[in-house]
Amino acid sequence: LLAIVRHELGLSSTKSRFPGKGTCVAIYSRAINAQAPLDELLKSVFPWCVPWEGELKRLFAAYTASKQSENVLDYDDLLLYWAHAMGEPALAAEMGARFDHVLVDEYQDTNRLQAQILLALKPDGRGVTVVGDDAQSIYSFRAATVRNILDFPAQFLQKAELVTLDRNYRSTQPILEASNAVIALARERFSKNLRSERKSAQKPQLVAVRDESDQARFVADRILEFRESGIALKSQAVLFRSSNHSAQLELELSRRDIPFVKYGGLKFLEAAHVKDVLCVLRWAENPLSRMAGFRAACLLPGIGPSTATRLVDAVAASPAPAAAMRDFSVAPAIVEDWSAFVDVFTQLRQVKSAWPAEMELVAKWYAPHLARIYEDAFVRQRDIAQLQQIAATYPSRERFLTELALDPPAATSDEAGPPQRDDDYLILSTIHSAKGQEWKVVHILNVVDGCIPSDMGAGTNEEIDEERRLLYVAMTRAKDHLYLIVPQRFYVHSQAANGDRHVYASRSRFIPEAIVDCFESCVWPRAEEQARADCGQTSEPKRLVDVASRIRAMWN
Repeated sequence: LLAIVRHELGLSSTKSRFPGKGTCVAIYSRAINAQAPLDELLKSVFPWCVPWEGELKRLFAAYTASKQSENVLDYDDLLLYWAHAMGEPALAAEMGARFDHVLVDEYQDTNRLQAQILLALKPDGRGVTVVGDDAQSIYSFRAATVRNILDFPAQFLQKAELVTLDRNYRSTQPILEASNAVIALARERFSKNLRSERKSAQKPQLVAVRDESDQARFVADRILEFRESGIALKSQAVLFRSSNHSAQLELELSRRDIPFVKYGGLKFLEAAHVKDVLCVLRWAENPLSRMAGFRAACLLPGIGPSTATRLVDAVAASPAPAAAMRDFSVAPAIVEDWSAFVDVFTQLRQVKSAWPAEMELVAKWYAPHLARIYEDAFVRQRDIAQLQQIAATYPSRERFLTELALDPPAATSDEAGPPQRDDDYLILSTIHSAKGQEWKVVHILNVVDGCIPSDMGAGTNEEIDEERRLLYVAMTRAKDHLYLIVPQRFYVHSQAANGDRHVYASRSRFIPEAIVDCFESCVWPRAEEQARADCGQTSEPKRLVDVASRIRAMWN
Protein backbone atom coordinates (compact mmCIF):
# COMPACT_ATOMS: atom_id res chain seq x y z
CA LEU A 1 0.00 0.00 0.00
CA LEU A 2 2.82 2.39 0.80
CA ALA A 3 4.36 1.66 -2.61
CA ILE A 4 1.07 2.62 -4.28
CA VAL A 5 0.80 5.85 -2.29
CA ARG A 6 4.45 6.60 -3.02
CA HIS A 7 3.75 6.30 -6.74
CA GLU A 8 0.54 8.35 -6.60
CA LEU A 9 2.43 11.22 -4.95
CA GLY A 10 4.94 11.20 -7.81
CA LEU A 11 7.79 10.08 -5.56
CA SER A 12 8.64 7.15 -7.83
CA SER A 13 9.74 9.53 -10.60
CA THR A 14 11.82 12.15 -8.80
CA LYS A 15 14.87 13.55 -10.56
CA SER A 16 17.17 12.45 -7.74
CA ARG A 17 17.13 9.27 -5.67
CA PHE A 18 14.15 9.06 -3.35
CA PRO A 19 14.11 6.31 -0.68
CA GLY A 20 12.76 2.99 -1.98
CA LYS A 21 9.56 1.51 -0.60
CA GLY A 22 11.46 -0.82 1.72
CA THR A 23 13.41 2.07 3.22
CA CYS A 24 10.24 4.14 3.56
CA VAL A 25 8.54 1.32 5.47
CA ALA A 26 11.60 0.96 7.73
CA ILE A 27 11.63 4.70 8.49
CA TYR A 28 7.89 4.76 9.21
CA SER A 29 8.02 1.69 11.47
CA ARG A 30 11.08 2.95 13.36
CA ALA A 31 9.48 6.35 13.94
CA ILE A 32 6.32 4.72 15.33
CA ASN A 33 7.98 2.16 17.59
CA ALA A 34 10.79 4.38 18.83
CA GLN A 35 8.40 7.33 19.33
CA ALA A 36 11.11 9.51 17.81
CA PRO A 37 10.61 12.76 15.84
CA LEU A 38 11.18 12.13 12.15
CA ASP A 39 13.96 14.71 11.82
CA GLU A 40 15.97 13.20 14.69
CA LEU A 41 15.42 9.68 13.40
CA LEU A 42 16.63 10.55 9.91
CA LYS A 43 19.76 12.23 11.23
CA SER A 44 20.74 9.31 13.46
CA VAL A 45 19.68 6.24 11.46
CA PHE A 46 18.94 7.30 7.86
CA PRO A 47 21.21 10.33 7.28
CA TRP A 48 21.10 10.09 3.48
CA CYS A 49 17.32 10.58 3.64
CA VAL A 50 17.47 13.88 5.57
CA PRO A 51 16.87 16.07 2.44
CA TRP A 52 13.58 14.20 1.88
CA GLU A 53 12.09 14.88 5.33
CA GLY A 54 9.21 16.98 3.95
CA GLU A 55 8.32 14.45 1.27
CA LEU A 56 8.47 11.59 3.77
CA LYS A 57 6.07 13.38 6.11
CA ARG A 58 3.71 13.90 3.19
CA LEU A 59 4.05 10.23 2.20
CA PHE A 60 3.37 8.94 5.72
CA ALA A 61 0.34 11.24 6.09
CA ALA A 62 -1.10 9.95 2.81
CA TYR A 63 -0.27 6.36 3.80
CA THR A 64 -2.12 6.78 7.09
CA ALA A 65 -5.13 8.31 5.33
CA SER A 66 -5.15 5.49 2.78
CA LYS A 67 -5.12 2.83 5.50
CA GLN A 68 -7.99 4.51 7.27
CA SER A 69 -10.01 4.82 4.07
CA GLU A 70 -9.60 1.09 3.43
CA ASN A 71 -10.21 0.18 7.09
CA VAL A 72 -6.92 -1.69 7.46
CA LEU A 73 -4.17 -1.67 10.09
CA ASP A 74 -0.54 -2.64 9.76
CA TYR A 75 1.31 -4.34 12.62
CA ASP A 76 2.67 -1.02 13.92
CA ASP A 77 -0.88 0.32 14.09
CA LEU A 78 -1.88 -2.45 16.51
CA LEU A 79 0.42 -0.88 19.10
CA LEU A 80 -0.08 2.74 18.00
CA TYR A 81 -3.88 2.66 18.27
CA TRP A 82 -3.64 0.91 21.63
CA ALA A 83 -1.20 3.50 22.94
CA HIS A 84 -3.44 6.39 21.84
CA ALA A 85 -6.45 4.71 23.43
CA MET A 86 -4.46 4.45 26.67
CA GLY A 87 -3.85 8.18 26.42
CA GLU A 88 -7.47 8.68 27.50
CA PRO A 89 -7.48 8.42 31.33
CA ALA A 90 -10.93 6.85 31.47
CA LEU A 91 -10.07 4.17 28.92
CA ALA A 92 -6.71 3.51 30.54
CA ALA A 93 -8.32 3.10 33.96
CA GLU A 94 -10.95 0.73 32.56
CA MET A 95 -8.37 -1.44 30.79
CA GLY A 96 -6.02 -1.46 33.78
CA ALA A 97 -8.80 -2.47 36.14
CA ARG A 98 -9.37 -5.67 34.17
CA PHE A 99 -6.06 -7.11 35.34
CA ASP A 100 -4.73 -7.61 38.87
CA HIS A 101 -1.31 -8.65 37.58
CA VAL A 102 0.62 -7.93 34.39
CA LEU A 103 3.70 -10.01 33.51
CA VAL A 104 5.95 -9.00 30.61
CA ASP A 105 8.60 -11.49 29.53
CA GLU A 106 11.77 -10.56 27.59
CA TYR A 107 11.32 -6.94 28.66
CA GLN A 108 14.76 -6.02 27.33
CA ASP A 109 13.35 -6.50 23.82
CA THR A 110 10.49 -3.99 24.14
CA ASN A 111 10.38 -0.59 22.45
CA ARG A 112 9.29 2.78 23.79
CA LEU A 113 5.75 2.43 22.47
CA GLN A 114 5.27 -0.87 24.29
CA ALA A 115 6.70 0.58 27.51
CA GLN A 116 4.35 3.53 27.16
CA ILE A 117 1.37 1.15 26.98
CA LEU A 118 2.52 -0.77 30.07
CA LEU A 119 3.00 2.37 32.15
CA ALA A 120 -0.44 3.65 31.15
CA LEU A 121 -1.99 0.28 32.01
CA LYS A 122 -0.54 0.29 35.55
CA PRO A 123 0.72 3.82 36.29
CA ASP A 124 1.42 3.06 39.98
CA GLY A 125 3.24 -0.19 39.13
CA ARG A 126 1.09 -2.35 41.38
CA GLY A 127 0.93 -5.92 40.13
CA VAL A 128 3.50 -5.34 37.37
CA THR A 129 6.36 -7.82 36.92
CA VAL A 130 8.85 -7.64 34.08
CA VAL A 131 11.37 -10.37 33.37
CA GLY A 132 14.45 -9.79 31.26
CA ASP A 133 18.20 -9.61 30.94
CA ASP A 134 19.71 -6.26 30.00
CA ALA A 135 22.82 -8.15 28.81
CA GLN A 136 20.71 -9.74 26.06
CA SER A 137 19.18 -6.57 24.60
CA ILE A 138 20.24 -6.97 20.95
CA TYR A 139 17.29 -5.83 18.82
CA SER A 140 17.71 -2.06 18.50
CA PHE A 141 17.44 -2.45 14.71
CA ARG A 142 13.70 -2.95 15.27
CA ALA A 143 13.50 -0.07 17.78
CA ALA A 144 13.89 -2.11 20.98
CA THR A 145 15.73 -0.14 23.64
CA VAL A 146 17.73 -1.37 26.62
CA ARG A 147 16.65 1.79 28.49
CA ASN A 148 13.25 0.21 29.18
CA ILE A 149 14.68 -2.43 31.49
CA LEU A 150 17.53 -0.33 32.90
CA ASP A 151 15.16 2.51 33.86
CA PHE A 152 12.25 0.33 34.97
CA PRO A 153 13.01 0.17 38.74
CA ALA A 154 12.84 3.96 39.11
CA GLN A 155 9.76 4.65 36.96
CA PHE A 156 7.25 4.41 39.81
CA LEU A 157 6.75 6.28 43.08
CA GLN A 158 7.50 3.06 44.91
CA LYS A 159 10.80 1.74 43.57
CA ALA A 160 10.48 -1.70 41.99
CA GLU A 161 12.03 -4.67 43.74
CA LEU A 162 14.91 -6.21 41.83
CA VAL A 163 15.35 -10.00 41.95
CA THR A 164 18.58 -11.30 40.39
CA LEU A 165 18.54 -14.77 38.86
CA ASP A 166 22.22 -15.65 38.51
CA ARG A 167 22.23 -19.45 38.53
CA ASN A 168 22.80 -20.86 35.06
CA TYR A 169 21.76 -24.41 34.24
CA ARG A 170 23.18 -24.48 30.70
CA SER A 171 26.89 -23.70 30.51
CA THR A 172 29.99 -24.88 32.32
CA GLN A 173 31.61 -22.52 34.81
CA PRO A 174 34.64 -21.63 32.58
CA ILE A 175 32.27 -20.56 29.77
CA LEU A 176 30.33 -18.40 32.22
CA GLU A 177 33.50 -16.86 33.64
CA ALA A 178 34.60 -15.78 30.16
CA SER A 179 31.12 -14.48 29.34
CA ASN A 180 30.94 -12.59 32.64
CA ALA A 181 34.32 -11.00 31.91
CA VAL A 182 33.14 -9.79 28.48
CA ILE A 183 29.90 -8.22 29.72
CA ALA A 184 31.49 -6.79 32.87
CA LEU A 185 33.23 -4.19 30.69
CA ALA A 186 29.90 -2.72 29.53
CA ARG A 187 29.38 0.96 30.36
CA GLU A 188 26.01 0.44 32.11
CA ARG A 189 24.27 -2.72 33.29
CA PHE A 190 22.65 -4.50 36.22
CA SER A 191 25.56 -6.13 38.05
CA LYS A 192 25.36 -9.90 38.07
CA ASN A 193 27.75 -12.79 37.52
CA LEU A 194 26.27 -16.02 36.25
CA ARG A 195 27.32 -19.15 38.12
CA SER A 196 26.93 -22.83 37.40
CA GLU A 197 27.19 -26.13 39.22
CA ARG A 198 28.62 -27.66 36.05
CA LYS A 199 32.37 -27.74 36.61
CA SER A 200 34.92 -28.20 33.82
CA ALA A 201 38.64 -27.81 33.31
CA GLN A 202 38.25 -26.70 29.70
CA LYS A 203 38.23 -22.96 29.06
CA PRO A 204 36.67 -21.45 25.94
CA GLN A 205 39.24 -21.50 23.15
CA LEU A 206 40.38 -18.34 21.38
CA VAL A 207 41.66 -19.71 18.08
CA ALA A 208 43.84 -17.63 15.75
CA VAL A 209 43.76 -18.76 12.11
CA ARG A 210 45.39 -17.37 8.99
CA ASP A 211 42.28 -16.38 7.01
CA GLU A 212 38.64 -17.27 6.35
CA SER A 213 39.62 -20.42 4.44
CA ASP A 214 41.55 -21.74 7.43
CA GLN A 215 38.65 -20.74 9.65
CA ALA A 216 36.30 -22.86 7.55
CA ARG A 217 38.69 -25.84 7.60
CA PHE A 218 39.20 -25.57 11.35
CA VAL A 219 35.46 -25.51 12.04
CA ALA A 220 34.80 -28.45 9.69
CA ASP A 221 37.59 -30.48 11.32
CA ARG A 222 36.26 -29.86 14.83
CA ILE A 223 32.68 -30.62 13.82
CA LEU A 224 33.66 -34.01 12.43
CA GLU A 225 35.82 -34.76 15.47
CA PHE A 226 32.94 -34.02 17.84
CA ARG A 227 30.59 -36.07 15.70
CA GLU A 228 32.94 -39.07 15.94
CA SER A 229 33.09 -38.60 19.73
CA GLY A 230 29.31 -38.97 19.96
CA ILE A 231 28.05 -35.36 19.74
CA ALA A 232 25.42 -35.19 16.99
CA LEU A 233 25.60 -32.47 14.36
CA LYS A 234 22.28 -31.10 15.63
CA SER A 235 23.98 -30.49 18.99
CA GLN A 236 26.61 -28.27 17.33
CA ALA A 237 26.19 -24.74 16.02
CA VAL A 238 28.19 -22.12 14.16
CA LEU A 239 27.19 -18.53 14.96
CA PHE A 240 28.07 -15.33 13.12
CA ARG A 241 27.26 -11.61 13.22
CA SER A 242 25.96 -11.30 9.66
CA SER A 243 24.48 -13.88 7.33
CA ASN A 244 27.19 -13.41 4.68
CA HIS A 245 29.96 -14.28 7.17
CA SER A 246 29.27 -17.99 6.69
CA ALA A 247 29.77 -18.10 2.91
CA GLN A 248 33.25 -19.65 2.97
CA LEU A 249 32.21 -22.16 5.61
CA GLU A 250 29.14 -23.23 3.63
CA LEU A 251 31.39 -24.13 0.68
CA GLU A 252 33.71 -26.14 2.93
CA LEU A 253 30.81 -28.00 4.53
CA SER A 254 29.40 -28.85 1.12
CA ARG A 255 32.78 -30.18 -0.04
CA ARG A 256 32.95 -32.44 3.02
CA ASP A 257 29.36 -33.60 2.71
CA ILE A 258 28.35 -32.13 6.07
CA PRO A 259 24.62 -31.29 5.90
CA PHE A 260 23.54 -28.02 7.50
CA VAL A 261 20.55 -25.80 8.01
CA LYS A 262 21.02 -22.04 8.10
CA TYR A 263 18.85 -19.72 10.14
CA GLY A 264 18.72 -15.96 9.92
CA GLY A 265 17.16 -15.45 6.50
CA LEU A 266 13.78 -13.91 5.75
CA LYS A 267 10.66 -15.18 7.41
CA PHE A 268 8.39 -17.12 5.08
CA LEU A 269 5.87 -14.35 4.38
CA GLU A 270 8.65 -11.77 3.95
CA ALA A 271 10.15 -13.63 1.00
CA ALA A 272 9.41 -11.78 -2.24
CA HIS A 273 8.46 -14.89 -4.23
CA VAL A 274 5.95 -15.99 -1.60
CA LYS A 275 4.43 -12.50 -1.62
CA ASP A 276 4.16 -12.72 -5.42
CA VAL A 277 2.04 -15.87 -5.33
CA LEU A 278 -0.12 -14.74 -2.43
CA CYS A 279 -0.88 -11.36 -4.01
CA VAL A 280 -2.46 -13.08 -7.04
CA LEU A 281 -4.68 -15.15 -4.76
CA ARG A 282 -5.55 -12.15 -2.61
CA TRP A 283 -6.47 -10.01 -5.60
CA ALA A 284 -8.76 -12.70 -6.92
CA GLU A 285 -10.33 -13.03 -3.46
CA ASN A 286 -10.77 -9.26 -3.11
CA PRO A 287 -10.54 -7.22 -6.35
CA LEU A 288 -10.72 -4.04 -4.24
CA SER A 289 -7.33 -4.81 -2.69
CA ARG A 290 -5.11 -2.25 -4.37
CA MET A 291 -1.99 -3.60 -2.62
CA ALA A 292 -2.40 -7.12 -3.98
CA GLY A 293 -3.44 -5.91 -7.43
CA PHE A 294 -0.54 -3.50 -7.78
CA ARG A 295 2.04 -6.16 -6.92
CA ALA A 296 0.41 -8.81 -9.11
CA ALA A 297 0.25 -6.51 -12.13
CA CYS A 298 3.90 -5.50 -11.76
CA LEU A 299 4.94 -9.17 -12.03
CA LEU A 300 4.22 -9.04 -15.75
CA PRO A 301 7.04 -7.87 -18.02
CA GLY A 302 6.29 -4.50 -19.56
CA ILE A 303 3.88 -3.33 -16.86
CA GLY A 304 5.18 -0.56 -14.65
CA PRO A 305 3.70 1.47 -11.79
CA SER A 306 1.61 3.76 -14.04
CA THR A 307 -0.04 0.94 -16.00
CA ALA A 308 -0.51 -1.09 -12.81
CA THR A 309 -2.26 1.84 -11.13
CA ARG A 310 -4.66 2.28 -14.07
CA LEU A 311 -5.40 -1.45 -14.08
CA VAL A 312 -6.05 -1.61 -10.34
CA ASP A 313 -8.39 1.40 -10.56
CA ALA A 314 -10.29 -0.11 -13.50
CA VAL A 315 -10.77 -3.47 -11.77
CA ALA A 316 -11.83 -1.86 -8.49
CA ALA A 317 -14.38 0.39 -10.22
CA SER A 318 -16.03 -2.42 -12.20
CA PRO A 319 -18.85 -4.67 -10.90
CA ALA A 320 -17.31 -7.43 -13.04
CA PRO A 321 -13.55 -7.45 -12.28
CA ALA A 322 -12.68 -10.26 -14.71
CA ALA A 323 -14.50 -8.47 -17.57
CA ALA A 324 -12.72 -5.22 -16.74
CA MET A 325 -9.42 -7.01 -16.94
CA ARG A 326 -10.26 -8.56 -20.32
CA ASP A 327 -11.22 -5.12 -21.67
CA PHE A 328 -8.02 -3.48 -20.40
CA SER A 329 -5.62 -2.63 -23.22
CA VAL A 330 -1.89 -3.36 -22.96
CA ALA A 331 1.10 -2.94 -25.25
CA PRO A 332 1.25 -5.47 -28.14
CA ALA A 333 4.61 -6.77 -26.89
CA ILE A 334 3.08 -8.27 -23.74
CA VAL A 335 -0.24 -9.53 -25.11
CA GLU A 336 0.74 -13.17 -24.70
CA ASP A 337 1.80 -12.82 -21.04
CA TRP A 338 -1.22 -10.62 -20.38
CA SER A 339 -3.67 -13.13 -21.84
CA ALA A 340 -2.25 -15.92 -19.69
CA PHE A 341 -2.65 -13.80 -16.57
CA VAL A 342 -6.22 -12.82 -17.48
CA ASP A 343 -7.10 -16.50 -17.95
CA VAL A 344 -5.75 -17.33 -14.49
CA PHE A 345 -7.59 -14.43 -12.87
CA THR A 346 -10.85 -15.37 -14.62
CA GLN A 347 -10.63 -18.96 -13.41
CA LEU A 348 -9.90 -17.81 -9.87
CA ARG A 349 -12.99 -15.59 -9.93
CA GLN A 350 -15.33 -18.40 -10.93
CA VAL A 351 -17.85 -19.38 -8.27
CA LYS A 352 -17.15 -23.09 -8.65
CA SER A 353 -13.38 -22.71 -8.66
CA ALA A 354 -11.81 -25.66 -6.82
CA TRP A 355 -9.37 -25.40 -3.93
CA PRO A 356 -6.49 -26.27 -3.70
CA ALA A 357 -6.44 -26.61 -7.50
CA GLU A 358 -6.40 -22.79 -7.60
CA MET A 359 -3.07 -22.79 -5.80
CA GLU A 360 -1.62 -25.21 -8.34
CA LEU A 361 -2.97 -23.03 -11.16
CA VAL A 362 -1.23 -19.92 -9.80
CA ALA A 363 2.02 -21.80 -9.09
CA LYS A 364 2.12 -23.13 -12.64
CA TRP A 365 1.47 -19.67 -14.10
CA TYR A 366 4.11 -18.12 -11.81
CA ALA A 367 6.90 -20.63 -12.60
CA PRO A 368 8.30 -18.87 -15.72
CA HIS A 369 8.06 -15.47 -14.02
CA LEU A 370 9.95 -16.84 -11.01
CA ALA A 371 12.76 -17.98 -13.32
CA ARG A 372 12.78 -14.60 -15.10
CA ILE A 373 12.78 -12.42 -11.99
CA TYR A 374 15.10 -14.28 -9.61
CA GLU A 375 18.55 -15.72 -10.27
CA ASP A 376 18.13 -18.32 -7.51
CA ALA A 377 14.73 -19.48 -8.77
CA PHE A 378 15.54 -23.15 -8.14
CA VAL A 379 16.05 -22.50 -4.43
CA ARG A 380 12.96 -20.30 -4.16
CA GLN A 381 10.86 -22.93 -5.88
CA ARG A 382 11.03 -24.98 -2.68
CA ASP A 383 9.03 -22.32 -0.87
CA ILE A 384 6.37 -22.38 -3.58
CA ALA A 385 6.17 -26.17 -3.22
CA GLN A 386 5.85 -25.79 0.53
CA LEU A 387 3.10 -23.21 0.01
CA GLN A 388 1.18 -25.71 -2.15
CA GLN A 389 1.46 -28.35 0.56
CA ILE A 390 0.17 -25.92 3.16
CA ALA A 391 -2.71 -24.88 0.89
CA ALA A 392 -3.88 -28.49 0.66
CA THR A 393 -4.58 -28.53 4.40
CA TYR A 394 -7.22 -25.77 4.21
CA PRO A 395 -10.82 -26.11 3.00
CA SER A 396 -10.96 -22.85 1.05
CA ARG A 397 -8.91 -20.02 -0.38
CA GLU A 398 -10.39 -17.52 2.05
CA ARG A 399 -9.51 -19.66 5.08
CA PHE A 400 -6.00 -20.28 3.72
CA LEU A 401 -5.22 -16.60 3.22
CA THR A 402 -6.62 -15.66 6.62
CA GLU A 403 -4.82 -18.34 8.62
CA LEU A 404 -1.52 -17.91 6.78
CA ALA A 405 -1.35 -14.27 7.83
CA LEU A 406 -1.93 -15.23 11.48
CA ASP A 407 0.30 -18.31 11.68
CA PRO A 408 3.04 -18.22 9.03
CA PRO A 409 5.41 -21.20 8.59
CA ALA A 410 9.20 -21.06 8.44
CA ALA A 411 11.02 -20.55 5.16
CA THR A 412 13.03 -23.27 3.40
CA SER A 413 14.87 -21.07 0.91
CA ASP A 414 17.67 -20.36 3.39
CA GLU A 415 18.51 -24.04 3.89
CA ALA A 416 21.46 -25.84 2.36
CA GLY A 417 19.12 -28.65 1.40
CA PRO A 418 16.25 -30.45 3.08
CA PRO A 419 17.76 -33.24 5.19
CA GLN A 420 16.38 -36.75 4.89
CA ARG A 421 13.86 -37.97 7.44
CA ASP A 422 16.48 -39.37 9.85
CA ASP A 423 19.46 -37.25 8.80
CA ASP A 424 21.64 -35.32 11.23
CA TYR A 425 22.58 -31.77 10.29
CA LEU A 426 24.68 -28.89 11.59
CA ILE A 427 23.12 -25.59 12.67
CA LEU A 428 24.34 -22.34 11.11
CA SER A 429 22.76 -19.21 12.55
CA THR A 430 23.13 -15.48 12.93
CA ILE A 431 23.54 -14.49 16.56
CA HIS A 432 20.22 -12.66 16.50
CA SER A 433 18.42 -15.82 15.42
CA ALA A 434 20.24 -17.95 18.00
CA LYS A 435 18.90 -16.09 21.04
CA GLY A 436 17.13 -18.48 23.38
CA GLN A 437 18.81 -21.55 21.86
CA GLU A 438 21.57 -23.80 23.22
CA TRP A 439 24.03 -26.36 21.84
CA LYS A 440 26.74 -28.60 23.30
CA VAL A 441 29.34 -27.14 20.92
CA VAL A 442 29.36 -23.56 19.63
CA HIS A 443 31.81 -21.97 17.17
CA ILE A 444 31.69 -18.17 16.76
CA LEU A 445 33.11 -16.91 13.46
CA ASN A 446 35.10 -13.72 12.81
CA VAL A 447 35.67 -12.51 16.37
CA VAL A 448 37.54 -9.48 15.03
CA ASP A 449 36.93 -5.75 14.96
CA GLY A 450 34.82 -4.93 11.94
CA CYS A 451 32.75 -8.09 12.37
CA ILE A 452 32.16 -8.14 16.14
CA PRO A 453 31.61 -5.27 16.59
CA SER A 454 30.29 -4.75 13.11
CA ASP A 455 31.81 -1.79 11.31
CA MET A 456 28.21 -0.65 10.73
CA GLY A 457 27.42 -0.81 14.46
CA ALA A 458 30.27 1.12 16.03
CA GLY A 459 29.15 4.69 15.44
CA THR A 460 27.98 5.48 18.97
CA ASN A 461 28.63 4.20 22.48
CA GLU A 462 25.13 2.74 22.57
CA GLU A 463 25.76 0.78 19.37
CA ILE A 464 29.07 -0.55 20.67
CA ASP A 465 27.38 -1.63 23.90
CA GLU A 466 24.82 -3.60 21.89
CA GLU A 467 27.56 -5.26 19.85
CA ARG A 468 29.18 -6.34 23.14
CA ARG A 469 25.86 -7.82 24.22
CA LEU A 470 25.68 -9.71 20.92
CA LEU A 471 28.99 -11.43 21.65
CA TYR A 472 27.77 -12.22 25.17
CA VAL A 473 24.59 -13.80 23.79
CA ALA A 474 26.63 -15.89 21.34
CA MET A 475 29.01 -17.14 24.04
CA THR A 476 26.23 -18.11 26.45
CA ARG A 477 24.60 -20.40 23.85
CA ALA A 478 27.35 -23.00 24.52
CA LYS A 479 26.82 -25.80 27.02
CA ASP A 480 30.16 -27.66 27.00
CA HIS A 481 32.55 -26.43 24.29
CA LEU A 482 33.06 -22.89 23.00
CA TYR A 483 35.39 -21.71 20.23
CA LEU A 484 35.92 -18.06 19.27
CA ILE A 485 37.78 -17.88 15.96
CA VAL A 486 40.00 -14.96 14.99
CA PRO A 487 41.08 -14.84 11.30
CA GLN A 488 44.24 -12.78 10.84
CA ARG A 489 43.44 -11.46 7.39
CA PHE A 490 40.52 -11.00 5.03
CA TYR A 491 40.79 -10.97 1.26
CA VAL A 492 39.42 -7.96 -0.60
CA HIS A 493 36.40 -8.57 -2.80
CA SER A 494 36.23 -7.71 -6.52
CA GLN A 495 39.62 -9.08 -7.49
CA ALA A 496 40.82 -11.97 -9.62
CA ALA A 497 40.12 -15.47 -8.34
CA ASN A 498 43.74 -15.95 -7.26
CA GLY A 499 44.27 -12.35 -6.15
CA ASP A 500 46.19 -11.70 -2.95
CA ARG A 501 44.94 -8.27 -1.93
CA HIS A 502 43.99 -8.49 1.71
CA VAL A 503 43.63 -6.54 4.95
CA TYR A 504 44.71 -7.56 8.44
CA ALA A 505 42.23 -7.77 11.30
CA SER A 506 42.70 -7.41 15.05
CA ARG A 507 41.01 -9.41 17.76
CA SER A 508 37.68 -7.97 18.88
CA ARG A 509 38.00 -5.05 21.29
CA PHE A 510 35.56 -6.93 23.54
CA ILE A 511 38.36 -9.38 24.47
CA PRO A 512 41.20 -7.12 25.66
CA GLU A 513 44.40 -8.41 27.24
CA ALA A 514 42.91 -7.94 30.71
CA ILE A 515 40.51 -10.85 30.22
CA VAL A 516 42.46 -13.09 27.83
CA ASP A 517 43.32 -15.38 30.76
CA CYS A 518 39.65 -16.46 30.78
CA PHE A 519 40.34 -18.18 27.46
CA GLU A 520 42.73 -20.81 26.17
CA SER A 521 44.60 -19.10 23.33
CA CYS A 522 45.88 -21.25 20.48
CA VAL A 523 46.87 -21.12 16.83
CA TRP A 524 45.59 -23.37 14.05
CA PRO A 525 47.15 -25.12 12.26
CA ARG A 526 50.21 -25.73 14.40
CA ALA A 527 53.50 -24.71 12.75
CA GLU A 528 54.85 -28.24 12.20
CA GLU A 529 51.55 -29.42 10.70
CA GLN A 530 51.49 -26.44 8.36
CA ALA A 531 55.08 -27.01 7.29
CA ARG A 532 54.34 -30.61 6.34
CA ALA A 533 51.19 -29.58 4.51
CA ASP A 534 53.03 -26.87 2.57
CA CYS A 535 55.77 -29.30 1.54
CA GLY A 536 53.29 -32.05 0.78
CA GLN A 537 55.59 -34.65 2.37
CA THR A 538 56.04 -36.74 5.51
CA SER A 539 59.06 -36.96 7.80
CA GLU A 540 61.15 -38.84 5.16
CA PRO A 541 64.65 -37.35 4.58
CA LYS A 542 64.88 -34.64 1.93
CA ARG A 543 66.77 -35.27 -1.32
CA LEU A 544 69.14 -32.41 -2.12
CA VAL A 545 69.32 -31.12 -5.68
CA ASP A 546 72.41 -29.11 -6.71
CA VAL A 547 70.87 -26.79 -9.30
CA ALA A 548 73.95 -24.50 -9.37
CA SER A 549 76.27 -27.29 -10.58
CA ARG A 550 73.79 -28.23 -13.30
CA ILE A 551 73.80 -24.65 -14.56
CA ARG A 552 77.63 -24.59 -14.69
CA ALA A 553 77.65 -27.92 -16.55
CA MET A 554 75.70 -26.33 -19.39
CA TRP A 555 78.94 -24.63 -20.58
CA ASN A 556 81.38 -27.47 -20.16
